[in-house]
Amino acid sequence: MDMHTVVVGTSGTSAADVVAVARDGARVALSPEALAALAHAREAVDALAAKPEPVYGVSTGFGALATRHIGPELRTQLQRNIVRSHAAGMGPRVEREVVRALMFLRLKTLCSGYTGVRPEVAQTVADVLNAGITPVVHEYGSLGCSGDLAPLSHCALALMGEGDAEGPDGTVRPAAELLAEHGITPVELREKEGLALLNGTDGMLGMLVMALADLDRLYTTADITAALTLEALLGTDRVLAPELHAVRPHPGQAASAANMAAVLAGSGLVGGHQDDAPRVQDAYSVRCAPQVAGAGRDTLAHARLVAERELAAAVDNPLVIDGRVESNGNFHGAPVAYVLDFVAIAVADLASIAERRTDRLLDKNRSHGLPPFLADDPGVDSGLMIAQYTQAALVSELKRLAVPASADSIPSSAMQEDHVSMGWSAARKLRTAVDALARVLAVELYAATRAVELRAGLTPAPASAAVIAALRAAGVEGPGPDRVLAPDLALTTEFVRSGRPVEAAERHTGPLA
Repeated sequence: MDMHTVVVGTSGTSAADVVAVARDGARVALSPEALAALAHAREAVDALAAKPEPVYGVSTGFGALATRHIGPELRTQLQRNIVRSHAAGMGPRVEREVVRALMFLRLKTLCSGYTGVRPEVAQTVADVLNAGITPVVHEYGSLGCSGDLAPLSHCALALMGEGDAEGPDGTVRPAAELLAEHGITPVELREKEGLALLNGTDGMLGMLVMALADLDRLYTTADITAALTLEALLGTDRVLAPELHAVRPHPGQAASAANMAAVLAGSGLVGGHQDDAPRVQDAYSVRCAPQVAGAGRDTLAHARLVAERELAAAVDNPLVIDGRVESNGNFHGAPVAYVLDFVAIAVADLASIAERRTDRLLDKNRSHGLPPFLADDPGVDSGLMIAQYTQAALVSELKRLAVPASADSIPSSAMQEDHVSMGWSAARKLRTAVDALARVLAVELYAATRAVELRAGLTPAPASAAVIAALRAAGVEGPGPDRVLAPDLALTTEFVRSGRPVEAAERHTGPLA
């Protein structure tokens, strides 16, 4: 585990802290202010629990069963039962980083002082995270309303010492065994606490935050691959001039154009080496690369704003405010669900334009002198023909993933929960989309680097040359006779995911946007 510590206070958290805990194993500590807020809110819950009047979440059933008043002798059982009954997930296990993000974000809301749980409940969540224990959470079970109920319930189950969890060694075992090994006492839930552990947008928010972190890198990589393709096609960089983009002042567009221009600085391939049929303009997939990638960048900026607001929020129902417990609808995932779907659309379109550039590189009728399919001996060799097939299949899948989940709703809880966000589903498909985008960009990078190298006698830009050299150093071979492509494509995908194209380019360009 990383010894870096994230301190959780009462006022939310940052995207960087989410990533640090979810992916980097950062430790978690509760601030003195958070512990004081937890204790203060708990006093209010205890006072309300002692009164004869029913209070939702404290002395009533839940959802459509909220009309039943529950006496003191059954309330511990009530809280335990809600966790057990809601732990109804099915399907494959959710990734470790998603579960850690989900638990950390639930802890963030607990520490806000609006949920009414005891300090020891929040501390147990922190202890489980710090021990590297990851509850088994399943793919299906959340409608994105009343929180990510089933996923959060499986986490709460582990806090109670029930269900299964993955230990720090990656082995799945009974949660009770793992807690005992790390000296963690299982929680016995009291009034309001079971409900407070389940009611939040934490899963979908965690996945949004991590997707945005990945897409920051992938969008810069897309500018690099577009620049390499422009070079390989002997295109013009005049369309990247900042004054052209200033008259249409979308910030993302300007950033992408500036990135491409920086990568192409000093290139011996752009402008002036066109073939016998000079082009007045390059094709849209090349010329409009900044406009498409830039629109995506602006979409990410909007999604980041929504994520920041949600990271600052306390999402629970009911909330403890000024000594009273009030029902509300803040658990509804619509704000997060919408941007998850919006980002998936932008991802699909970025992949689509990258695939069109790749296809242009491989078509001898449009590649301006490059060999068919970038093959060594066309006819005997097929070159990168089927790499583009694979890329096209990924793009087609991305178009399906761009269909919004948040436009759907399905009623539940005997029509009490009659409109839901489907935000968890939107988040799951965005994770798949981000993975597919990395693969699509890897194919363009693989083709574009080969194509630049096939332009004998012409010198690429220093940044382009650095990217090509870094890819070759990673074990991906350059032009030559046919070989099995799958290993090269896998290595290139890992190269893209790691951010090394950006690192290589920035050695010559300085920081890229």
